[in-house]
Amino acid sequence: MTIRTRRPRRLWLAAAPALALTLVVAGCTATEVASSASEDTVAAVTEESDDTVVTVANIDTADVTAADVLAGNQDTHDKDDDDEYDLDEATTIAFSGSTAAISGEGAVDEGDTVLISQPGTYVLSGDYTGQVVVSSDADGQVRLVLDDVDVTTDAGAAIDVQAADEALVILADGSSNTLSDASSYADDADANAALYSSADLTITGTGSLTVTGNGNDGIASSDGLVIQSGTVTVDAVDDGIRGKDYLVIRDGDISVTAGGDGLKADNEEEAERGYVLIEGGSTTVDAGDDGIDAFTDVVTTGGTVSIVSGGGSTDAVADSGAKGIVAGVVAVLEGGTIDIDASDDGVHADAYLHLAGADLTVASGDDGVHAEQELQVSGGTVTVTTSYEGLEAEIITISGGTSDITASEDGVNAAVPGGGASEPESGDLSAQFIVTGGTLVVDGGGAGTANDGAGDGIDINGDWTQTGGTVITSGPYGGGDGAVDADGTVSIDGGVLIALGGLTTDLDMSAQSAVQFSTTGIADGTALTVVDASGSEIGTFTADGSTSITVSTPSVTSGSSYSLVADGATVATAGAGELTVTQGAGGGGAGGGGTGPGGAAPRP
Repeated sequence: MTIRTRRPRRLWLAAAPALALTLVVAGCTATEVASSASEDTVAAVTEESDDTVVTVANIDTADVTAADVLAGNQDTHDKDDDDEYDLDEATTIAFSGSTAAISGEGAVDEGDTVLISQPGTYVLSGDYTGQVVVSSDADGQVRLVLDDVDVTTDAGAAIDVQAADEALVILADGSSNTLSDASSYADDADANAALYSSADLTITGTGSLTVTGNGNDGIASSDGLVIQSGTVTVDAVDDGIRGKDYLVIRDGDISVTAGGDGLKADNEEEAERGYVLIEGGSTTVDAGDDGIDAFTDVVTTGGTVSIVSGGGSTDAVADSGAKGIVAGVVAVLEGGTIDIDASDDGVHADAYLHLAGADLTVASGDDGVHAEQELQVSGGTVTVTTSYEGLEAEIITISGGTSDITASEDGVNAAVPGGGASEPESGDLSAQFIVTGGTLVVDGGGAGTANDGAGDGIDINGDWTQTGGTVITSGPYGGGDGAVDADGTVSIDGGVLIALGGLTTDLDMSAQSAVQFSTTGIADGTALTVVDASGSEIGTFTADGSTSITVSTPSVTSGSSYSLVADGATVATAGAGELTVTQGAGGGGAGGGGTGPGGAAPRP
């Protein structure tokens, strides 16, 4: 058996509506067995690790909500009243150096260790050189109230929850608390974080907690981990905050500096686990590897998230793998404000990715937003300030929101995995670009230049279907690159298309007509307006060195005449389907009906 150290690769297996795939673990092999399933089961996702295979069914599209994804995942363990406790019933532990003064039941001082052996509330204060160990086999919560406590040890974890029904760390009002662990751990150590729990762990309260993970992770749970509130600062040599089954941030002020991943959920055995959810609060991550890494799903519904991964886009290292957000199955960014500066992809999903309302800003050294299968933008704002390719997936759907994409190669690339931008795998043209709503502005590589090979504004290894929305795309001219490049058909029946630059494919104008202008010498930043013969405005946009401009809107009628106006002067006139150039601002030139030179980056 070959041992793999890289991230396991997801395999996607298509299934008929009435057929699911059951995967049986047998060492490093999986046996497929047919079984009956509901008609909702249309796809199966398998994840192979060294010894296990996980099957995820009933997700076959990016058009899913946060609620849809969470409904299929394990419920969290925390409760609204987790921050409540009764001091009168608590055991107090006052530390001083290597000793502890204990008042109450359930805890004993064992020299350099305080052992807590039963459920209850324990209030910790003072400075301690030693470990706090929880080993409780009874049902009930173990509540650790940190009230100005500083725990430092070189023996292992500062707080080590070895056994408990459920563990709570409550940050007392106004308190400032610190935890620091050993500088190294044995390879087979169970506890390998400054704050470690083998049970479900909740962090809550209004105080602050500073955690230094000298030997490995900062905060880790081998079950679920929820941060409800508080100010939590983590500095770790490996992962910052890790919950194996799930990591949920409901609120709080979270700051993570990590040599490995910043936030992580890594259950590789159970399909409903291994997810990250951010609902609110403020989270800042500076990670050597991925900012947020979920083996299955990443969901955001609120909060503010700022991520720098792998040193950021300016320190991009090819194939470094340091991504801003990575989801092993699906990512749904439904709410919140997210700012990512990543060495590799900004946001990456091994299957489906839905930008459904979050305000997302990305600077990336590779793709801005990437999904292996399907990417949908239905709401919010998406701003990719720098990238190699801006949006990439096999199927890309724009149904809402406002997107502004800048790329050094293709601004939008719909391609079959393994195919590439210009040479689809085995001639496969199944990639799709679908626009039904929203606004998409794209600045592709080499826009406004005769730069063959720099990339396209929008490059589709298949068909482009547009029935609504607004697309403004720019790219270079010459060779095989341009503002619009589709290996299939470009069919427009609704919505607006403005292409500044060369067209490397014909537009299907059977449902909606287009008009093309050829121009020269229009200064960058000049406001351009298309008007019909009566002077009615058809559309406006901003030039950036454009010499070929194609416009298609429902208002463009085949055979009618249209003018391009810059600074109050007509610079070009054309009929839909044919082109006549008029001398105007910056001079004139000649052009033809279907294609033309030039291209530039527009801004509405």
